Amino acid sequence: MLKNHYIERFVKGWRIFIKNPVGKTGVVILAVFMAMAVASFFLPLLGPMYDPMTGIDPAIKISTPPSMSHWLGTDNVGRDILAQLLEGAKVAFIVGLSSALFSIVLGTVIGMVAGYAGGWVDAFLMRMADIIMVMPSLVILLILASLFGQFNIWLIVFIIAIMRWPAVSRVIRSQTLSLKQRPFIEASRVAGASAIRIIFRHIMPNVLPLAFLYMTFRVTSAILVEAALSFLGFGDPSQVSWGMMLQWVWKSGHMFQAPYWLIPPGISISFLTLAFYMLGRAMDEVLDPRLRKEGQS
Repeated sequence: MLKNHYIERFVKGWRIFIKNPVGKTGVVILAVFMAMAVASFFLPLLGPMYDPMTGIDPAIKISTPPSMSHWLGTDNVGRDILAQLLEGAKVAFIVGLSSALFSIVLGTVIGMVAGYAGGWVDAFLMRMADIIMVMPSLVILLILASLFGQFNIWLIVFIIAIMRWPAVSRVIRSQTLSLKQRPFIEASRVAGASAIRIIFRHIMPNVLPLAFLYMTFRVTSAILVEAALSFLGFGDPSQVSWGMMLQWVWKSGHMFQAPYWLIPPGISISFLTLAFYMLGRAMDEVLDPRLRKEGQS
């Protein structure tokens, strides 16, 4: 019975979401970038010169504009820009989704535990969250990178996730404080259900939609942070990302001489973050009926 209730809520929410033009636009843009990420696995099969990192066209020694063999042109050493752009889409999804998922899971669990347990557990977890929240994440990443050198891509994911869970935990804690006063939680407690069962069986399904909403915004911030790190020279040197492409075009002195090299990664960063922002805005209307009423009036 409980399972059917959550299925009905999901179906109803999806119907509201799909009617929202902002949400539909975000899904379309996201689908384009997902297709680009998938294509990154197949483009190098056309030949070794289409490998995004090591592939070099032997007939080209300088940056060249778009042509039939290189649709977006080549960089200053003859590497295909389209191959790099597709690889950058894959890296953006890996960094954005992985770090967002990790931070949301961590923040949701900590928020539920703090809200339900209360007392010193709540105070300790929230003070720890406060300490991390006041730290500027990009500055901390830059300091760590200057101390330990360039980061591995998974280390970037881990650090971004660790720095971004506190805000989520505070929102989930507030929701948990409200939920634990509801009659169905009290009934479960009287029936002998353990705290762990109540948290993960009864509270978690009710806070997951809110956690998913925050995940869309966390993906956006993670993509921007990784791009900034790579552009400043602290990204993973073994991975081609959009930020790394911008760093290469800047360091090679082609910032104004090769717009076909500069514009694609910049537009891609903007539109992918916009797509996740649109998903978040549409999800916000699903969760808050007042926003739907304002949109209809």
